[in-house]
Amino acid sequence: MPRRAYRGLRSLPATMAGGHLGAADGHVRAGWMTKQMTYAAHARALAVLGLPLIGGHVAQFAIMLTDTVMLGWYGVEALAAVTLAGSFFFTLFLMGSGFGWAVMPMVAAAAAAGDETGLRRATRMGLWLSVGFAVLAMPAMWRADPILSAFGQGAAVAGAAETYLRIAGWGMFPALLVVVLKSHLAALERTQVVLWITVLAAAVNGLVNYALIFGNWGAPELGLRGAAIASVVTQGVSLLAVIGYAAWALPAQRLFERLWRPDGAMLGRVFKLGVPIGITSLSEVSLFTATALMMGWLGTVPLAAHGIAVQLSGLTFMVHLGLSNAATVRAGNAYGRGDRAHMARGALVVTAMSLAMSAMTIVLFLTLPGPLLSLFMEGDDPARPGIVEIGTGLLAVAALFQLVDGAQVIALGLLRGVQDTAMPMAIAALAYWAVGLPASYLLGFAAGLEGIGVWMGLVLALAVAGVLLMLRFWLVAIRRVGRAAAVS
Repeated sequence: MPRRAYRGLRSLPATMAGGHLGAADGHVRAGWMTKQMTYAAHARALAVLGLPLIGGHVAQFAIMLTDTVMLGWYGVEALAAVTLAGSFFFTLFLMGSGFGWAVMPMVAAAAAAGDETGLRRATRMGLWLSVGFAVLAMPAMWRADPILSAFGQGAAVAGAAETYLRIAGWGMFPALLVVVLKSHLAALERTQVVLWITVLAAAVNGLVNYALIFGNWGAPELGLRGAAIASVVTQGVSLLAVIGYAAWALPAQRLFERLWRPDGAMLGRVFKLGVPIGITSLSEVSLFTATALMMGWLGTVPLAAHGIAVQLSGLTFMVHLGLSNAATVRAGNAYGRGDRAHMARGALVVTAMSLAMSAMTIVLFLTLPGPLLSLFMEGDDPARPGIVEIGTGLLAVAALFQLVDGAQVIALGLLRGVQDTAMPMAIAALAYWAVGLPASYLLGFAAGLEGIGVWMGLVLALAVAGVLLMLRFWLVAIRRVGRAAAVS
């Protein structure tokens, strides 16, 4: 989307959030009368909004991917440690991100309603809550060794993971603040800057990793510690960039003025919306963390294969996540206007786009597993044959859950757009903890299917979540929006 000057919010809700779509969005408004967009127009609008978000997620994912690839080159033990530590960090990070994700639909709805003060208040209190969460998360990362050891991880891997987390954990503060500010910008449909800031961060991460992991360009060879330092530097650069852009491009919003001033009412609203989002994310990511622990019980090679397979499936998931974010923004706009028909059409289109991506991913995983897995290892690594053998089976299972994984995250995006987060939290807990976790253990160990069985539990959990969340949106949530209108 071309960058445009911020036009203020006085003209809203006659235009979409931030004044960026307006008549180009296909809405010709007279008061609250709306000419509905065609499905093709919805697809174009979602692509314009979603493609930079997808690119931003891919760039963010590249930061994690760089750690995995470079530490895989450095050694299998380092790869196993960062797989475990990364799962631990992102379990906490995604839970804390709930406050940042809550800002997105709140800002989108406030923008559609012309409430400039409300969008500023929501973002400020999102920043407050994110800092508070990071403070609470630090002790767990500082003492990760006994926590991981209690879950059956080997002493060497658990100790190395704690070493990584004691450094990388400081990146939790800037990382969560970046989520809040990026959500604010995305809700105003300033998605291109979100993309370019993340691309900058990915480039910084790659360069610092290359220098500090291997000791290149005169830097010390720090291995795992070098990767951790690179992550903190990267998050810091991202925060400075997004603060600088917001202050420069949106001066009228005064986001950072009197930031110290408390706003109890808005803090409560962000907290109420953000905690269920965080717990929902925790439910899913904790299942993936639990599967990493289970794969660790099977040995270092299965854990390394699991780490690579998770990275590959996670890369394709970034497309669905970007579409989900776009769905949140557009659903939030429609929610702010009370336009149910517009929301329904957009929901159908974004779901179809996700399904198309899933179909392409299934073909890729089933036809090219060997070359994909080999990207993460040196050709002469003695563990390579075992990792490829195990990883090929895991990618075959990953192909199975592409459809349902996409469905559940798209449904979550739509539900967040209408600020429905409590019931999705309960659905996530049911699907991931009550269904997926025991299924992974029983299929992997009681049934003797090992890694394949552990991943089959993931498939079952994602299927339950996808079906129930879609039913929640179409049968309950959307019916609360505005007045019914035919969707033809």
